[in-house]
Amino acid sequence: MSQSHPTSFSADAVPQAPEDPLFGLMAAYRADNFDKKVDLGIGAYRDNDAKPWILPVVKKAEEILRKDPALNHEYLPIAGLATFTSAAAKLILGADSPAIAEKRTCSVQTISGTGAVHLGALFLAKFYPGQPKVYFSSPTWANHNQIFSNVSIPIATYPYFSKSTKGLDFAGMKKAISDAPDHSIILLHACAHNPTGVDPTREQWKELAVLLKQKSHFPFFDCAYQGFASGDLAKDAWAVRYFVEQGFELCIAQSFAKNFGLYGERAGCFHFVTGAGTDAQKTIGRIASQLAILQRSEISNPPAYGARIAGLILNDETLFKEWEEDLRTMAGRIITMRKALKAKLEEMGTPGTWNHITDQIGMFSFTGLSEKQVLELRNVAHVYMAKNGRISMAGLNTHNIDYFAKAVDKVVRETQG
Repeated sequence: MSQSHPTSFSADAVPQAPEDPLFGLMAAYRADNFDKKVDLGIGAYRDNDAKPWILPVVKKAEEILRKDPALNHEYLPIAGLATFTSAAAKLILGADSPAIAEKRTCSVQTISGTGAVHLGALFLAKFYPGQPKVYFSSPTWANHNQIFSNVSIPIATYPYFSKSTKGLDFAGMKKAISDAPDHSIILLHACAHNPTGVDPTREQWKELAVLLKQKSHFPFFDCAYQGFASGDLAKDAWAVRYFVEQGFELCIAQSFAKNFGLYGERAGCFHFVTGAGTDAQKTIGRIASQLAILQRSEISNPPAYGARIAGLILNDETLFKEWEEDLRTMAGRIITMRKALKAKLEEMGTPGTWNHITDQIGMFSFTGLSEKQVLELRNVAHVYMAKNGRISMAGLNTHNIDYFAKAVDKVVRETQG
């Protein structure tokens, strides 16, 4: 028997971390044997039979890659697959972007959107002048907090979701951004805000651009749902392109998990756009050099397979059109589920207003259900969703939407007042 030796990592030094709530939710769902259980927690697309969907165009691209005699498993360059990153930049910024034409952008392939946010945060922690805070929407994707905390950038929030209207608290958002110290970092969701599904209108985006410019704030766009939100790639990238046109220096974290269904392949990109000027190309060259050093120290080289699939589709006109059709299929099914859920709740006369279900966009909807109601739904109806009332619309389908709507109606009536 081995001798007993005390550890250097006691419970005081390394406390037990809380379980990630969404992964815990998934585990509870899997352990539930009830035949009508409903999973509305997962942040991944599901088809009408609640199955993962491999995009038909992705299957085609995989077949092309499989037959390519030149395919190998060598390292990619530190900055990633150039055919992928350049196409990714055109996708988010627009092929006719002034920033691309003036060669004041750089792009680095990352471990999906999470890796892109981290690389951007790390770069800003190391090189952004002063000691800026980063401002997130309240609420935001939970991982934003951890990523920026890990690189020691102080965190603050701006109001975003209005519990009374279940829409955007635009006045609160503007006031907090206006009150923030000049040169703060403002993290913005490019489209399909996670977790609320509430986006600013174009007029509101224009107001935000004016405000951020007045305050010399630095915009950090997180874009996880381009094309997936509305089915229209240009529409979903509008805010980013508008800010670039307005002359902002900014950065973008871009994910291809949702819009290509490449969740496990971790294909993403980080883009930096510097302001126009006579030395813009030198500036972006310096920035790119430092991003490469940061990437080298963290992952050395990004993974190839997902980038090859996405790059192939993005650079082939026929495959690109097929991908756009697949995007319309996914976005269209979710929009249909939104309309159906709203209609069923209104038909039953479920207490409250439900127009926010169709006003919101993208994979998620903030239902307005309380934590108490959410837990009741889980305990009684075997419906699994985040405690804050967020549901993944992709978890709804023609087989379970009646069951879910009736369960919501019942719990809302029973917990009124």
